[in-house]
Amino acid sequence: MAGVASSRRTRGFTLIEVMVALLILSVMALMAWQGVEGISKAREVADGNVQRTLRLQSVMRQWQADLGSVLDSQTVEPLLFDGATLRMTRRAPGGGMQVVVWALRSGRWVRWAGPAVTTVGQLQEQWTRSMSFQGNELGSLQALVGIDQWQIYFNRGGAWTNAQSSAGTAQRPGMTLGQAVAAANRSALPRGVRCVLAMGAGSGFEGSIVRDVALAFQPNQN
Repeated sequence: MAGVASSRRTRGFTLIEVMVALLILSVMALMAWQGVEGISKAREVADGNVQRTLRLQSVMRQWQADLGSVLDSQTVEPLLFDGATLRMTRRAPGGGMQVVVWALRSGRWVRWAGPAVTTVGQLQEQWTRSMSFQGNELGSLQALVGIDQWQIYFNRGGAWTNAQSSAGTAQRPGMTLGQAVAAANRSALPRGVRCVLAMGAGSGFEGSIVRDVALAFQPNQN
């Protein structure tokens, strides 16, 4: 009897018991892997959102810095928007003046800044070059992607109006609407500029982003 009892105590696991144990371990390992994978994906999404937000903030700071330095040179347009491109003349960070272009090209919001210049002729030449801006010129930087549309509004007399509107302009006989708007922009810089960006599927954002920037006071402002 003692021999039989000892044999029972030292008996190993049966094949079925081993298979059941392996099955349980496999299920537990799969659940653990799915949990780790879920955490990894959530972290990637969170990191992507943070990076996109930081990028947007950086772009908006540059946008604000450009507009905050707009200066009427009395020789070329200080600020002009044609529906897809905003051109401005501003004080260059290191001195002199430069032409800066923000444009929407195939869903990409692109910025280009010309070199700082100190003569009227150089500034006029730079402005003329900016009129044929395509978005892939040397020095162009892709600010944001996935932009469906953008619009600019000017603040004059406490009211926001479309930058392409002729509201408040004096359109003389023989003058086209575009010439009237350009003349109005040239004669009186707005108090502020409102940018409205309609974000598309590839931008990582939803809806529209609106940013108002006050321009530095100048004697010819309304």
